[in-house]
Amino acid sequence: MSPRRKLLQKVQRAAEKRLLFLPHAVKQMSRPERMITVSEVRSVVSKGQIIEDYPEDPRGHSCLMLGKGMGKRTVHVVCSPKADYLAIIAAYLPTIDEWDEGFSKRRTS
Repeated sequence: MSPRRKLLQKVQRAAEKRLLFLPHAVKQMSRPERMITVSEVRSVVSKGQIIEDYPEDPRGHSCLMLGKGMGKRTVHVVCSPKADYLAIIAAYLPTIDEWDEGFSKRRTS
């Protein structure tokens, strides 16, 4: 099994236990132009894909996930699996200025 697949399983197992939204994520999610819901985040972590892996993150091994929210809008979620919960570090709507058409690869300047 690939390392990314193992990480995805850890993320999904942690999410089944509990989601813990860190203050930064709540602030990002509640911006009027975003209004990302808890159910959208749940959908991304349960059905989405890992597009970036951050094994050296000071908050613990984390990753960036890509998935779909309400109305099939694209949502990115940065999360870190812990023993008893999944920490939601950030959640935002990616823009075409920074990401490719599929929102899975960063644009290079």
